[in-house]
This record gives sequence, structure tokens and C-alpha cells, in this order.
Amino acid sequence: MTESRDDRIEWARELYERAVFAGNSGLLVTAERDLDGVEADLALARGRILHARFLAERTEDPRELPLFERAAEVYRQLGDVRGEAESLFWVGAVHQVIRQDNAAAAPAFDRARELAVRVEDGLTLSYVLRHLAFAEQAAGRMDAARELMEESTRLRRDLEFLPGVAANLVALAVFASGEGRRDQARMLLDEATAIAESSGAHGVLGWAEEVRAGL
Repeated sequence: MTESRDDRIEWARELYERAVFAGNSGLLVTAERDLDGVEADLALARGRILHARFLAERTEDPRELPLFERAAEVYRQLGDVRGEAESLFWVGAVHQVIRQDNAAAAPAFDRARELAVRVEDGLTLSYVLRHLAFAEQAAGRMDAARELMEESTRLRRDLEFLPGVAANLVALAVFASGEGRRDQARMLLDEATAIAESSGAHGVLGWAEEVRAGL
């Protein structure tokens, strides 16, 4: 649906009144579906906030994974492929980023990738490919890791998602540094820094400086 959460809640209230006062109980199914969508949206949003808190504090909140799993399930029931893809990406992110378990993350990432491709959701796909690249890096498959990160970066450039481009360039610089290509790593960091500065991505600037200090 294209309506906002508030629009859907208000619409559900109107449908309730029609059902009760006009006797049109058939509208209740529509109201329930709309509210299911609100529930999924809210679960996804809450989960993302908890993930950001983890990145700041490095303490897992046990509510995070169930929120993303619930969102994915409700979106699936509603036939919202885009929402399901995004939620499944975050399920994978919990396993990979928080629990350091790439094997557990793989099924969610793979399904998220499939669904994002189906609905041409370039942004979600860029996130999935980025994290699949990290999994390949952890497995020592650097060619595959680099290809995935480069494809993620291409998608982000196409979408003009500049903070995301800068973040990916920092990751590519780490890959290059690890393979002894330090000059290329510096060039990637220079570009990442310029893009981060122009887009106000101050956190990415910090990442770039940390990597540069280690070259």
C-alpha cells in the first residue's frame, strides 16, 4: 500500500464505523489487512532502531531478531514482497553482524536477494550484496567479495545513495589493503572521504580515517 501508517489507522477506524453502524461487516477483512501492514511496518522500524543502538553500544537487544522475523512473516502473508525482502535482510544482519554467524545469516540473505531482484528493489539488494561480500571475505574468497561489493556500489551510485557509496568504498579499501594493494586502497579512501564529506556522512568519515591510519 502507498498510504502512510496514520492513513491506514484512520481508514481502519472508518471501516469499523461502517461495519458497526452501516452493517457492512465485509469491510473488516480490509481493515485487518491494513492493520497487519501497520504492524509489520512498526516491527521493521523498531528493529532498525535496535540495530542502530547495537552499533553504538555493542549490546544485543533480545527483541531485535523477533521483530524482524515478525515483520518478514506478516509481509509474506500480505504478499508484500518488497517488505519481506527488507525484513529478511535484517534477519540476516542480526546473525552476521551481532552474532557473528555467517552460516545462520546465509538463508535469510539468499532469500532477501531473490525477492529484492524480483521486485527490482535496488536499495535492499545493495545492502544484501554488501553483507554477502563480508561473508565471502570471512571465507577467504576475496574475488567474490570484491565483485559483490562493487555491484552493491554500482547500485548505490545509480540510486544516488551517497553515504552508502562512501561506506562501500571504505570496505573496498579494506579489501585492497588486505591484498597488498595499498595505493588503490588510498585512492578508494580519498573518494570515500570526498563523498562522505559532501553528503554529511560523518560516521563514514571516521571509518575511512581508521582504515587510512592502518595503511
